Amino acid sequence: MEALVYGGAASGKSRYAEDLLCALSGEGPRIYLATMEAMDEESRARVRRHRALRQNKGFSTLECPRDLDGLTIPVGSSVLLEDLGNLWANELFSPSGFDPDGALLRTAEGLERLSVQAQNLVMVSADVFGEEVPCSPETAVYLHGLARLHRLAAGRCGRVIEVVCGLPVIWKEECC
Repeated sequence: MEALVYGGAASGKSRYAEDLLCALSGEGPRIYLATMEAMDEESRARVRRHRALRQNKGFSTLECPRDLDGLTIPVGSSVLLEDLGNLWANELFSPSGFDPDGALLRTAEGLERLSVQAQNLVMVSADVFGEEVPCSPETAVYLHGLARLHRLAAGRCGRVIEVVCGLPVIWKEECC
């Protein structure tokens, strides 16, 4: 089963996604695929908070801020990818240079590869499209690419859930 769980900042999307994956997963490993690069104290505190929240849920954490297309996971794994927006930003603004087309292709291929390997895949992503604000050309490329990745993920996933104020809104639910 594949699912996309998205919502605004502090909406409860991570908790919902963790609970969903725990309900879906079987005997195989439960992997938390962390994409955020903790570069300052605020981001390190966020990582510590997320680790504490999932401490007793049986996850092993695998750090993968980019190059998802080269990742191999154990057969039968249930994977929580947190978060698609971070992964996309890390690929787009990678140390190797700003290459939107290459970054989009790498990210999409990485998701495809992960989907083939995982028994269950739940992807978390942020809804950052609520307001139109002036932005740099690079930010516009980021937003456009993330929207494309959301459409790609929503098209392939059997479930698409928006979390609003901690409440799930089911946009897509395919049976079996």
